[in-house]
Amino acid sequence: MTLYFEEEGEEALALPGGELAEKVAETVLEDAGCPYEAQVNLLLTDDTEIHKMNLEFRGIDRPTDVLSFPMIEYETPGTFDFLEGREDCFDPETGELVLGDIVISKSRVIRQAEEYGHSVKREFAFLIAHSMLHLIGYDHMTDDERVVMEDRQRQALNALGILR
Repeated sequence: MTLYFEEEGEEALALPGGELAEKVAETVLEDAGCPYEAQVNLLLTDDTEIHKMNLEFRGIDRPTDVLSFPMIEYETPGTFDFLEGREDCFDPETGELVLGDIVISKSRVIRQAEEYGHSVKREFAFLIAHSMLHLIGYDHMTDDERVVMEDRQRQALNALGILR
């Protein structure tokens, strides 16, 4: 897996963001049975920048904790067989499946960790797992979808020993 990692803004998370994000992303993909090497772009930013993106791309005029921009529309979440022969979904130079982009507000990670009573590491890992699931077709618009996503998030974090 290739994770293209970028960080902007003054605030910093006291953890190895790129390394942890890659481990969580790989765990989610392994759990989903992804048969391809994949690539993801990750941007860590601040509330001001994520607010602008949330307004521009979702029409929501407030900051958020994480934004996910999937590059592929899945017929069934976490099912990859339809990608066979779909060259447009793969990086022509590396052959990797291009999943999409994740944007995370570092400010929100810190605040939510405190609010929920767990570590910054756990909150950051949770947001990566959550967003990776979006990048492979999962959503939480209905109660059934929400339950599935929560279960998969929990499985990934438990597999890494990142507990509440």
